[in-house]
Amino acid sequence: MHIDVLDLLGAAAGGFLGATLGALVAFVFTGFAVLVGVAVLIGGGGTAFLDNVAFGPFFGPHIAFAGGVAALAYAKRRGRIADGRDIVTPLVSLSRPDVLLVGAVFGVLGLLGQRAALEIPGFGDHTDTVALTVVASALVARLVFGRSGVIGPHSEGLTGARRFLPTDKHVWLAYQQQPLMAATLGLFVGGMSAWSSVVLLNAYPDAPGVTYLGFGVSAVSLLFLASGLNVPATHHITLVSGVAAGAFTGQVGGDAVTVLLGALAGLLTALVGEGFSRLWLIRGDTHIDPPASAIWPMTTAVLLVAELL
Repeated sequence: MHIDVLDLLGAAAGGFLGATLGALVAFVFTGFAVLVGVAVLIGGGGTAFLDNVAFGPFFGPHIAFAGGVAALAYAKRRGRIADGRDIVTPLVSLSRPDVLLVGAVFGVLGLLGQRAALEIPGFGDHTDTVALTVVASALVARLVFGRSGVIGPHSEGLTGARRFLPTDKHVWLAYQQQPLMAATLGLFVGGMSAWSSVVLLNAYPDAPGVTYLGFGVSAVSLLFLASGLNVPATHHITLVSGVAAGAFTGQVGGDAVTVLLGALAGLLTALVGEGFSRLWLIRGDTHIDPPASAIWPMTTAVLLVAELL
């Protein structure tokens, strides 16, 4: 695992920026950077912009988004913000340097954690280590700064399976939480991402990073969620569907089948994401990201299935 001082400096700055802007706004910039990176690939450039800006120290979710999440958890613990799951508020508004410095610390930890995950034999190249690190960082932040524990208590004292059912108080995104709604969203949004991936891979076979187009669009769309509009969170769907399209291209019965498999991967990812929201987000007092929670295991599943074909 090679990490130099420049990497560490960039990660500290990226985590600080994520806390300054707020985790969600920082992730929207990840989306913009992904779209620019895909355009660079289409224009014949390399992957440096995607690797170093979109998924690196600048706006990599394991650094900027995770830094914002951890800083928010710290701010909640210190009584400087009311809601430890409010990933929209730019934390610079609190005018507390210590909050922003927590983001910088977790930015560095995110870089180190992701690089370490990449080095795990047989695993690092079979999962999305960025998403895995986002989840691990959020779990650490909850255990260090939160009070609810990993799963969290139910406000009405419910136990057993009922503890995991959404309520008016315990909820992620109410308008996409029903299984049928989540599945439908996953199927069609996933199909869109898979279709664009197949079309672009056929046009630019030497640029596999073009499969990130749908993910970039989904990430940018969260700008409207931050503005108060009820847009869906779909970046887990589009990312895994794009991965599926890339993995199955040339291995199954034509492009149409590849798109359908990508759509199916999107459907399953949407349900897994909703499941994780019920597991450790909706009752917690800090943010543990349901999309990131779904991305890494579903990426692993897709890649393993593709290898078996």
